[in-house]
Amino acid sequence: MDKITIRLEDGRTIERPAGTRAGDILDSPLSGDGLPYVAAMVNNNVASLSYPLAANCRVRFLTMADPHGWRVYRNSLCFLLAMTVRRMFPKAVFAVEHSFGPGLYCSFYAKEGAPERISRSQVALLEKRMRMLVQRNLPIERRKIGYAEAVERFSRNGEADKLNLLRHRNPPHVVIHVCGNFSDVAHGPLAHSTGALSRFKLIPYPPGFILHLPERENPKRLPRFQDQPNLFHIFQEHKEWGRILGVTNVGRLNEIIAAGEMENFVLIAEALHEKKLAFIAERISRLSRRVRMILVAGPSSAGKTTFAKRLAVHLRVNGLRPVTLATDDYFVGPEQTPRDEDGNLDYEHIEAVDIKLLNRQLSSLIAGRKVRTPKFDFKTRRRVFSETELTLEPDQILIIEGIHGLNPRLIPGVPRKAAFKIYVSALTQLNLDYHNRISTTDNRLMRRMVRDVQFRGYSALETLQRWPSVRRGEKRWIFPYQREADATFNSALDYELAVLKPIVEPLLMEVKPTQAEYAEARRLSEFLLNFRPAPAAIVPSQSILREYIGGSIFRY
Repeated sequence: MDKITIRLEDGRTIERPAGTRAGDILDSPLSGDGLPYVAAMVNNNVASLSYPLAANCRVRFLTMADPHGWRVYRNSLCFLLAMTVRRMFPKAVFAVEHSFGPGLYCSFYAKEGAPERISRSQVALLEKRMRMLVQRNLPIERRKIGYAEAVERFSRNGEADKLNLLRHRNPPHVVIHVCGNFSDVAHGPLAHSTGALSRFKLIPYPPGFILHLPERENPKRLPRFQDQPNLFHIFQEHKEWGRILGVTNVGRLNEIIAAGEMENFVLIAEALHEKKLAFIAERISRLSRRVRMILVAGPSSAGKTTFAKRLAVHLRVNGLRPVTLATDDYFVGPEQTPRDEDGNLDYEHIEAVDIKLLNRQLSSLIAGRKVRTPKFDFKTRRRVFSETELTLEPDQILIIEGIHGLNPRLIPGVPRKAAFKIYVSALTQLNLDYHNRISTTDNRLMRRMVRDVQFRGYSALETLQRWPSVRRGEKRWIFPYQREADATFNSALDYELAVLKPIVEPLLMEVKPTQAEYAEARRLSEFLLNFRPAPAAIVPSQSILREYIGGSIFRY
């Protein structure tokens, strides 16, 4: 066989026959810090350890301490969990539903779609069986099968969720993962064996349970479980809405698009947003005698700005006159902005906001004085003050939106009762299939990518380069304060990924295999293959999605 040259992360260069599996060049199954290797980065593309190296390449091995390795570990545990459920409850409908801290919420469903309770003893037995499979160190194989064979296999097993995905795709072969007599569609590489999957815990959380995972930053131990009842309620509420409409997976969404029924589905999704906005506005109006400002917070690309503008409309319907400010407009500029651990400008840091100026102007507005508010230009990275003065009349209310709205440090001089705090995030309820969820983070990343290209002068590559810093900032400055919220709003639209698909795909193609961000671009491109495209023209002008794709009725 022809020889290929392989350059390793430690600087060594070795020669091996073409077709050598990536895992076969490992000196040890464990890294220096004792973590199992779960995948390999081959020329900036994430691959399984069984991946055949066919050409000269650079190879770096991944543990769960790496962002890509952590995703492989999480997906591998979902595979192990689904396999164990199939063995214990062969007739059950089991679903991995949504994120819960570092872990995932999972549940069982009856045929009619209602959630079924799993007992604590059953959860304990499920974990015990999973650990037995870990100890057996069973191989997880990646196989290619023909399209017809895949359809026959999923039909025989009654896996309509997987068949729905295949109905709208026509690949010559389908990649599956196999362990013993269990198989599942491959949505990315998995660990090479069950023996690498020992770090997890199953936690009862009625009516389902949580697959609790280590955090990437500290992968050797499981963090203390922290309940998130508000976010759980949002997810479950949106899941129930999806079940009522019969749209809980991408295959069903594709059927709606193919049948030409998308317009009606869009209207229903947008109506749900209107219903939630009206409910929150009514709550605020009942508290208007003591509430002087509304703080709208949430992670990047959650739709905070459009939410604030639409909330202002609903407040006017309730007889209030809102005035809106954005904390992004109080950015201090690149010279004073803190740097992250990689040396890049950290706009997620609370000290990237001119807190002194913001509080000085808030005090002036509440006292009835006039101020000239700033506007931050993201293309020039500079702050410009308005030529017109802003005043706040006694019957008006302030809406302040920005990622730090729930952080007490933002407005230390304002009494807690005078502020109504709202947490906004995009928590999609759609799954690819029962065992493979859609990451809410991916949803926001693609929103941001489109917005950055159109309105902020950043390329898709630059957005991908900044995203790790954004995520670190969210974990530090946003997620710890979710409990401060008086209300929550889910900005996800179950149709939006179909609309974003034809816009995002060309942007991802600009990221080349020579760039480190190629692995993420390739993963997102593969993910978007599961969706049929939908035209942007179907998106209403007041939709939160218009904040990213353009054409909004609101001015930003």
